[in-house]
Order: sequence, then C-alpha cells, then structure tokens
Amino acid sequence: MATYYIGGNDEHGQNPFTAGKRTPVMPYLNVPFYENQFNRPTKIKFLESCLRNGFAAFDVKPELTDTSVSTRVRRINAQNLTLLVTFGYNAFGSGNSFNSARGISAFYSQQNPQPARSRALAEEIYEKLLLGTSQIGRGVSTLADVGVLQSVNCPSALVEPGYMTNFDEAKLMLDPDYQTEVAEESCRGVCEYLGERYLSRSDLNNYPTLRSGASGNFVYLTQYILSQNGYGLSVDGVFGPNTQRAVTEFQSANGLTADGVVGVNTWRALLVLPPRPTVRQGDRGVYVRYLQQKLTSKLYPLGNIDGIFGNATREAVIDFQRENGLDPDGIVGPKTWEQASKIGGGRQLP
Repeated sequence: MATYYIGGNDEHGQNPFTAGKRTPVMPYLNVPFYENQFNRPTKIKFLESCLRNGFAAFDVKPELTDTSVSTRVRRINAQNLTLLVTFGYNAFGSGNSFNSARGISAFYSQQNPQPARSRALAEEIYEKLLLGTSQIGRGVSTLADVGVLQSVNCPSALVEPGYMTNFDEAKLMLDPDYQTEVAEESCRGVCEYLGERYLSRSDLNNYPTLRSGASGNFVYLTQYILSQNGYGLSVDGVFGPNTQRAVTEFQSANGLTADGVVGVNTWRALLVLPPRPTVRQGDRGVYVRYLQQKLTSKLYPLGNIDGIFGNATREAVIDFQRENGLDPDGIVGPKTWEQASKIGGGRQLP
C-alpha cells in the first residue's frame, strides 16, 4: 500500500462545550446533547480506521477545547497531508425545538487549491455513507468562507451526517455504533478515493497478534485506542514496556488473560465487538461503558458514563427491559444486548 497521510478534524469543543452548538433539551435526560459529543468520538474512530487500513493519521485537534479555525489550518498546512476529513453535525432553525429537517450532507469548497479532488473526495464519502447507513441523503454541496475546506493545502471534505434539531437524529449523536458507522463509511470513501482496498473493522482476521517488540500501524492503533481509554502512553508505533503494561492493565480490567499479548480476545475487547458478555451490577469495563452509551443515546438516564455497572445503570437497564418486552431483571444477557445494540430507536417524544 502506498503511504498516505490522512487528517481527521472535529468541529467545536467539549471542555467547555461550545455555546449554541447543541440539540434542544432531550426529554427524560433533561439536558441537551452537544455537537462535539458526536464530532470528536467519530473523528477518533475515523483515525482508528485509517490506521487499520495502513494510512498514517494526523489528529488536527487532539485537545477538548474549541480551537480556532486559523490554528487548525496552520497545523494542517504544516503536515503536508494527503487529504483532510472534518466531522460536524447539522442544525436547522433556532435550535430550541425539534423539527423535521434530516439527512446526510457532504461539503467541499471551490476555493480549495484542489477543488476537483475535494469534490471527488466528498462524493466518495457521501456515496459510502448513503450505502452504509439508514439515513436519507441531502447531496454534496459547496461551502464558501470555511477555512478547513478552502484554506488548507490538500483536498478537504466536511461530513454532516444528521441534524441536531431532528429528534431521532439527535439521539444518534451519542450512539457509539452510529459514530462508528459514520467513521467507517467515511474511511471506506477515502479508500475508494485513493484506490486502496478497505479492511473491515469487524473481521478479526484483519488484526495481527501483537507482543513486545512489534511495531507498525497496528501497534499505533492499539496505543491510540488505549490512550483514548485513559491509559497514559505515547502513541509511537513501538510495542515497548509501557505499551505492554497498558495492555496488561486493560486485559485485567476487562476479565481477560493478563499476558500483555494483543490476540483475538484482546482485539475484540479493544473494539467492543460481539459476542458481548453478560454484564450485571458490580461489573466494570469497556462493555459496561458501551452499554451506558447505548442506553444514554436511547434516553435512559443513568448518571455518568464511567464503565461501572452501579445501581443507576441497573435501574436504567430495568426500565429499558420493561419498555422493550424483556424480563426486567437488570441483567444484560443476549436478548437485552440484541435490543440495546440496535442503532437508533429508544424513547420517543413524550
């Protein structure tokens, strides 16, 4: 595979949340969802997909703050990127109430130094998003006066795969599987644009066994996922002692054999792939965190998304089970996972 250097960018910030870039207040939770709660994790999953597919990856805005466009453009132009993909979420109207505007859009700028390539990139990503999600399409359009589209020195596309002001699409913002779906289809579009084969995220045959002394993109990927899960280590593509320590700690925290070797079971947990284990009150780990994300996106309040199956998570599970025709025992087994892991759905407007 040729060497390509892919940039991922997310609009707006989380710490603090960018004012106004939010949904109306979500019922049952009584808080809005903020745009960067979708943009940032989707960007991170996109960069993970790029690493898996053999590309070099550049995180334009690793910080949680809302970094200025001019700063991000300077960073991008200093990297000599092959291309840039930015993630945002759309809105319509005042933003204070829900409406019927919906669908996926992709954008590019005619003022970009490579407008034809930017358009081709946007079109490839848009096509893959239409094929790979259940969303309707709104088309590929141009935008003016958007720095990360027109002022960067590489082909650049902006993806907005939903509306914060549409109730059902607002719920999708915090759905980790929709974030993954958008990220993966965007990377699939990048692969199509570059003429490279796309490697599936869910096929564990695509992932090599890694141990101390290994190097390369899959080590980068392992380190990047671990760093996003709070394990402090440098993302340098070299499987040294610190990486082995982080892998061992992750394995121990998630009920795996703590041998410091990244094999099939560790990859499955890092990616939170099925089959998912039965979880109940007292359990911890990435599958509990995933459950909490899914329930929150479906508007079942449970407090902090912290990977700890406490009483509030149990009560949310019971409510979800009761409202979905399941045995309300507070234990998440195969039938509850089947319902909870669906993309979208959840509680409706009262």
